[in-house]
Amino acid sequence: MAITPRQKGATTARRQHAPARAKFLDRIEPFFGGKDVIGGPLLLATIAALLFTNSPLRESYERFWDTQLHFGFGRQLISHSLAEWIDHALLPLFFIIIGADVKRELVRGALSELRTAIFPMAGAIGGMLVPVFLFWLIARDSEAMTGWGTVITMDTAFGLALIGLFATRLPDGVRALFLAFAAIDDIGGLLVIAAAYSDAIYIDGLLIAAIGFAAIYLLRHLRWGASIPYVLLAIILWVGILRSGIHTTIAGVLLGFLVPVYPRLGRNDFADNVQDEIDEFQQAHRHALGEGEGADARRSEKKAQERLGYLDEMTSATHATGERVIMLLSPWISYVVLPLFALSNVRVHISPDLIADSFHSTLAPAILIGLCLGKPVGFLSFSWIATRLGLARLPDNVRWPMIAAIGSLAGIGFTISLFISGLAFSDGGLQEIASLAIIVASALAGLTGYAALRVAARLSV
Repeated sequence: MAITPRQKGATTARRQHAPARAKFLDRIEPFFGGKDVIGGPLLLATIAALLFTNSPLRESYERFWDTQLHFGFGRQLISHSLAEWIDHALLPLFFIIIGADVKRELVRGALSELRTAIFPMAGAIGGMLVPVFLFWLIARDSEAMTGWGTVITMDTAFGLALIGLFATRLPDGVRALFLAFAAIDDIGGLLVIAAAYSDAIYIDGLLIAAIGFAAIYLLRHLRWGASIPYVLLAIILWVGILRSGIHTTIAGVLLGFLVPVYPRLGRNDFADNVQDEIDEFQQAHRHALGEGEGADARRSEKKAQERLGYLDEMTSATHATGERVIMLLSPWISYVVLPLFALSNVRVHISPDLIADSFHSTLAPAILIGLCLGKPVGFLSFSWIATRLGLARLPDNVRWPMIAAIGSLAGIGFTISLFISGLAFSDGGLQEIASLAIIVASALAGLTGYAALRVAARLSV
């Protein structure tokens, strides 16, 4: 859960009598509190997974995640391991947030106007093309080449947490630009998953998914308010994508794109509709207080409750559905989905043999250079070229050192990079090398990004 207002108030009070402790809490809050998907629980789960997979409990630990879980209906039987069910059933929830974030940026955010969108768009394109090119230069003509998609994407949670450490010293445009960059980057990653890492496609599954998608779209057009039909149709869409052979993360993205980004009721309409109801509530409430315990008091209390119900519904209608969905899912994604993904997928048996194999393979250096060098160079160079050509401009109050810091943070691939490596390699040895390289590259990119943010924050003062 995010840090509550009461906890924030307590933290403020501690600054007066325990400044060292308060400073420490300020440092860890971006990793464990906030309305966005956060990286703290994911980091702890990754450390735990590395400890388990390099301990005497390794075989039991991995056997647990490989336990088969069966679901059957009549003669139809679906069987996957616990780790695969986490990938298929839980990880799409994360991609719902990604889809909703991307749509919000496209409709209302930094990507809603062409000129403001070109800067992060150019940077994101460079941040995908340059890493893949460097990966190809190093790993071409080897079996490692199938893992080129691991250097496409960035990890939003860790990047936002690091930016949060400097929230009071950097302009808001840095965070907005990072989210815009991440949104385009995520689109590229999703296209790669759908096009390069999906198995044979079955038409009947696509038809089922299309029916679910169309039904949700129709309910949205009809302004249907009840949530249960949407949940049931979302399950139908998920089942169709699962049956089609396309990875179910695509179902999450489609659902995210279906989520409205505008509220059902604008603020002007809200103001026009609620004043009379507020007056009636106040009148009924006063009557209920002044009329004792009789029938008149009960009628006034009932009327007051009806007015409260009306005001509650109207207030809820002013909140964009997309924002409500993100707020609802973010704690579950942060504290359940992503930690379970790390616990079940991070299986790196660190040993002298693995380290030696990594040094002698083309896969590890391709990932390291692709993420740590390709991401920042691609983002910085392409955005600079777009600016020099007059196609884009720096956002207000944002300077080039801040852009360099964002590019460095983009090298934190982690979650989606690990996910793509699992899709890319059936060979356990190559997958271990890829996982180790992704973890090392993400750590290096995180340290570099933190240092770059410190410099950028100092220069912005």
